[in-house]
Amino acid sequence: MDTNVINLIQRAPAANDSGFFARSYPASEAPASHLTNEQNLLTLFVSDLSKGLMQAEAARVQRGEIGRPTWQVMGNRLRAHIIPLLGAVPAQAFATSDAQRLIDHLGAQGFTSTTIAQYLVLLRKVLMHGVNIGVLRDVPAFPKVKVRSQPRGSFSVAEYRAVVAAARRLRGQPHPVLDQLVSGERFWIARELLVMPQELPWLIRWMVNTFVRPSDIKLMKHRHIDVVRGKHVYLRMNLPETKRHSQPIVSLRPAVRVYECLLAHRREQGFGGADDYIFMPQLKNREHALAVLNFLFHWALEATSLQKGPQGQSRTLYCLRHTAITLRLLYGQGIDMLTLARNARTSVNMVERFYASVLSGEMNVGLLQSRRGRPN
Repeated sequence: MDTNVINLIQRAPAANDSGFFARSYPASEAPASHLTNEQNLLTLFVSDLSKGLMQAEAARVQRGEIGRPTWQVMGNRLRAHIIPLLGAVPAQAFATSDAQRLIDHLGAQGFTSTTIAQYLVLLRKVLMHGVNIGVLRDVPAFPKVKVRSQPRGSFSVAEYRAVVAAARRLRGQPHPVLDQLVSGERFWIARELLVMPQELPWLIRWMVNTFVRPSDIKLMKHRHIDVVRGKHVYLRMNLPETKRHSQPIVSLRPAVRVYECLLAHRREQGFGGADDYIFMPQLKNREHALAVLNFLFHWALEATSLQKGPQGQSRTLYCLRHTAITLRLLYGQGIDMLTLARNARTSVNMVERFYASVLSGEMNVGLLQSRRGRPN
């Protein structure tokens, strides 16, 4: 999920309950066979096609073709920008200029070219739904957006240690936002959660030593974790499938100590059972749990003035995954791209484009200047 969508969580309806779909996307379009006269076709709008697309994609979720989080992100993006801007456009009158309007609108909102391109893909899917049900003949040409991949702002070793230290220092302290709330005023996070929890330093260290995504954090339960002690000590994590990856993840050794401390703390709280979530187990709404953790992580970043990456990128929890992979590339002796990519549940291409792209030759100058020994 991109950071702009995360920021909308507090304003957008949640999409993780069984009744959400029926409430948010009621059946609104007639079958194509009923749209036989010109008047019916002219009264079909982009908003109608959007609802129809979400219904079709919900069926794909049920068939296991796409994940529910993917469907949720589509709905969030439609509600946030596409429908408010283009929902009233008659489907048959949609033109290239309308797609350009969306590009200009998102650009003015500060979205990156990558995110704008993702919105265009979704808008094209909306119109292709009209083609598929027979109410549109084709989709007009879309303007091209030049996408420049920008890696997230991973942390250096010194920055990583500073953020962990800040999170430890803040444990038990109330968030500054509490001082701004008047008596009885509500905030999107419950007041009892606006205190730095014991678990945030563990979360930061966990992510840097396990390669997991933030989306894994909200789903992880204790039954997914096995502690392996042999020649090597590590965690074997059989996590739920994310982004079409389902193979187990192997952690680094420090993650074992983090997990043991966290598990002991959870048992003191009455959690720690096999089906209890590892982080924020008291929150059953896992989207909300992840949003709260991201909010608290930003608090630690603010305390260290590390909110921005080296190229001005806004940092989020996802940057900890980037840090994990980047540090392995830097300090992992003889590690190959394929092994690293498989263990991080990604591809070699993604590692090269988004993780290795921040590395410079000087970072591994020792390897560059090393020499093979002379043969005997």
